[in-house]
Amino acid sequence: MYRDRTLLPKEAMRLAVLGMLAGKAMGYAGLASELRHFTSRIVGPSLELTGSSIELLRLEGLIAKTDGELLGLTGPGRAELIELLSSGVRGPFDGINRLVLVLKLRFLHLLDRESQRGQAEMMIEAAETELARIEDLRKHNAAESGHLPAFLTHDADEARSRLEWFRDLRAKL
Repeated sequence: MYRDRTLLPKEAMRLAVLGMLAGKAMGYAGLASELRHFTSRIVGPSLELTGSSIELLRLEGLIAKTDGELLGLTGPGRAELIELLSSGVRGPFDGINRLVLVLKLRFLHLLDRESQRGQAEMMIEAAETELARIEDLRKHNAAESGHLPAFLTHDADEARSRLEWFRDLRAKL
């Protein structure tokens, strides 16, 4: 983890694998395919996300064969999943940070209610910081010609919408 308790790319991949196996046991090929499909749709193809192999998670005792060739979580794997889900979030929500955010939202229900609310609070704080950054840049460049001011207004609107979505999530929790 980074010093601010946010996930490194390899830890994001661990979260993805462990979270997927928390839902159901899967075969190695199916798990690898689902992992590639999901991550590439969020951040595109990335060498940074080749991460630790599924085999390494088996060697660490976090996943194991359950029925024949199906892989599932072990007790230590479930504990690792909770630890990864409990990590921090940071903006801007692009690239790896977006992947971590989406993974947290995908598996947030695996945490207890108090931890879910804590995660929602972190998402709100990160979104507020992101919006403030965009608004500052927008105001600083408001007099420029070209398309930048309009784009930054659009970007701020998206950030504001995301912030409201996180606030709604927190209210539901």
